[in-house]
Amino acid sequence: MNKTQIKAALPRELLASVVVFLVALPLCMGIAIASGMPPAKGLITGIIGGLVVGFIAGSPLQVSGPAAGLAVLVFELVRQHGMAMLGPILLLAGLLQLLAGRFRLGCWFRVTAPAVVYGMLAGIGVLIVLSQVHVMFDTAPQPSGLQNLLEFPATLDAAMPLESAGAGWQAGVLGLGTIAMMWAWERWRPQRLRFVPGALLGVATMTVISMWLALEVNRVVVPADLSEAIDWLRPDDLLKLADPTLLVAAFALAFIASAETLLSAAAVDRMHSGQRSDFDKELSAQGIGNMLCGVLGALPMTGVIVRSSANVQAGAQTRASAILHGVWLLAFVVVLSSVLQQIPVASLAGVLVYTGIKLVDFKAFRGLGRYGRMPMFTYAATALAIIFTDLLTGVLLGFALTLLTLALKAARLKINLVELEKPGHLELRLSGAATFLKVPALTQVLEAVPAGTHLHVPLANLSYIDHSVLELLEDWGRANRASGSRLLIEQRGLKRRVEGRLRTAAQV
Repeated sequence: MNKTQIKAALPRELLASVVVFLVALPLCMGIAIASGMPPAKGLITGIIGGLVVGFIAGSPLQVSGPAAGLAVLVFELVRQHGMAMLGPILLLAGLLQLLAGRFRLGCWFRVTAPAVVYGMLAGIGVLIVLSQVHVMFDTAPQPSGLQNLLEFPATLDAAMPLESAGAGWQAGVLGLGTIAMMWAWERWRPQRLRFVPGALLGVATMTVISMWLALEVNRVVVPADLSEAIDWLRPDDLLKLADPTLLVAAFALAFIASAETLLSAAAVDRMHSGQRSDFDKELSAQGIGNMLCGVLGALPMTGVIVRSSANVQAGAQTRASAILHGVWLLAFVVVLSSVLQQIPVASLAGVLVYTGIKLVDFKAFRGLGRYGRMPMFTYAATALAIIFTDLLTGVLLGFALTLLTLALKAARLKINLVELEKPGHLELRLSGAATFLKVPALTQVLEAVPAGTHLHVPLANLSYIDHSVLELLEDWGRANRASGSRLLIEQRGLKRRVEGRLRTAAQV
């Protein structure tokens, strides 16, 4: 792009960057709170996502920052291992992403069944809602989704003005007011103001109301100096990565962050007709960004679809918008940190509750029904497992169900034993995939073949045959030769479909 083009594009990129900044500001802080981390940690991640990843990203219009999809995993890691260990885990996860990008493995992170991805996001969404409804009433969330659900009536009772002299009910009104404004703005916003994010409008309005009424609710704690929020990685903590549970956590974080990033990049590509995403380069950029976040003790990052779609819809055509949104975040935190300190925590929790509800995409669930009941079951099972156990267990269950579905489809084989016109000649017709899973059924059919039969086995209708089925047929031919039986496996098809080395036709 020459100087003239840059000059012409700059106003458009500036406008888009401001829109993205306004969307990112409440989300960075809200996701940090949902992750059990100080709000400043989320702002640091957003700044790195703009200033660093924005420069080197393989998807120029994608915006990176803290993601709601990782909030549940980070919350668990912080609860189990402490905030200090998040840095080493994130450093290793970022290194894995960087290596995956360098070895051009980006496309493989997208080999994830949509049912698992949608189910994962739905489960995360429900957990975010269950935890943040407590925060909306200025109450600390419980460690698990089930506990959050069971304890909610007690939180609600404690917040009622007749039950307590506290300001829990006031915080709840601010949170619900934020949700109502976001919903109403999304539904009825004027076309001329379509770029104004509902989250910012809701948070700003509730902040002004809380200050006007002098409500004594919990407010965001942001240090006046952003450097105070940086927890540098300690070399001693790196030695603790020898713990297998931390290694598993790093791999899980790397995989989920990469899958979410690349799925988001693919979605962004569908929104515009400009430069396509380089998935390997994007994966490497995310790895570098997460390594920096690990060194600084910040939240993990991914490419995020909400901010990215806002970027495209605002007219961005280059990476300048993503970079500039990081500049605005840094400038706002440095210059106007006192403004952030007036924001009620309950209002940010309302943003997260609304975001969590949106993650439960029933339209995607119904869409899976076009492909049968199994994808819908996988979606539901993944989501429920995440809600009632943990994120990693739910994702692994989703993958297991996907593999089971593939195995069942691969095991479909129609077996028919047909009499031919010539007396004493039968044809064993096989259609589908002849794998080891069908050996028992095939054995029963072969046992029913009369002695002295000439058995013809054409392979033209098979999509695949493995060695176990082929050896079963040949063993039957050898075992029944003495009784006058003969086996003829037709040569055509065998050479094209048999697993492993080519074999000639068998006539036993």
